[in-house]
Parts: sequence; structure tokens; C-alpha cells
Amino acid sequence: MPFVLSDTPASTGLPGGFLALAACVALLAGPGRAQAQSPSVYYICPGNVFTNTITSKEAESRGCKAREAQQPTTIAGPRVKAPAGPATTARSDGERVDSAEQKSRDTDARRILDGELRKEEAALEAMKREYNNGEPERRGDERNFQKYQDRVSELKAAITRKEADVAALRRELGKLPS
Repeated sequence: MPFVLSDTPASTGLPGGFLALAACVALLAGPGRAQAQSPSVYYICPGNVFTNTITSKEAESRGCKAREAQQPTTIAGPRVKAPAGPATTARSDGERVDSAEQKSRDTDARRILDGELRKEEAALEAMKREYNNGEPERRGDERNFQKYQDRVSELKAAITRKEADVAALRRELGKLPS
């Protein structure tokens, strides 16, 4: 597969080193290699044009310099260490939490979720009272009917979100052991 690469500002915005690397990679790219002189020879012509489609005589007449393609250098990156276990526990692998401590954790979780559920249910009831089945009382700043309708739709959306929150809290409470 013949190639011609140019590094002029009009053709690419890439640095010349990248194009030289691309030329080397294209030369080593497989069975469809260029068949100019040898598959490992390419030419750098004036104007930073890289090609393997010309013969050595054409290269001399154009003032191109022959280069031999080399295998790309591969440098291994640094090894990433596996993250340590959770910072809150200093337990070794295989060690379990004793049942009393787990029961204490479950009790704390249930107490916290119960408190959140009560708070969310109270907020939901307050929103439903204000919504008044889709007909909340008009405020003094809502002389424009569109403002009133906007507030009603915002209240309805907020109630829907709050109901989803309450349902999620109930699901979480259902997952905890009794």
C-alpha cells in the first residue's frame, strides 16, 4: 500500500515527528507493503513529504533522502499498584465482622433510614397540602395565570420526586434484616 505524507501547515496540524512515525508504521503495516525499492525504504522529500511510491532514480532527481524503516520502540509504562482495601477497616482477608458488631451496624442503619423516611414523608404531606389536588391557592405575586400554572406544575413534579424518594427509602429499609 503506497503512502505519501506531507507535513506542510496547509495539509496537517501534526508535528513532523508524528508523521515520520506514521510513515514507519505504514511501512511495517503488513502484507500490502509498498514495492518501490524495498519494503523497508522510504524517502523524505523537500517540503517534509514522506513517500515510498517513487523509485530511487526519481528520489535522486527530486532531492529526496532515503531512510530505512525501523521497528518502533516500545517503552513499558509504570505498573499501577492495586488499591488498598477500605480505609475504615484494618481487617485481613478472610476475617469477618462478628455478629454483635454487624447487628449494631444494622441497627444504626435502620435508625438513620427511619429518621430520613419520617422527614421525607412529612415533607411530602406538606407538599400535597399545598398542591391541594391540583388547585393550590393563588399567591399575591401570581396575578398572571401563567405564573400560577408554572407553580402548579413545579409542585406536581416536586411531589413526584418526593414520592420516588420515599419509595427508595422504604426499599432500603426492606433490605435490612429485622
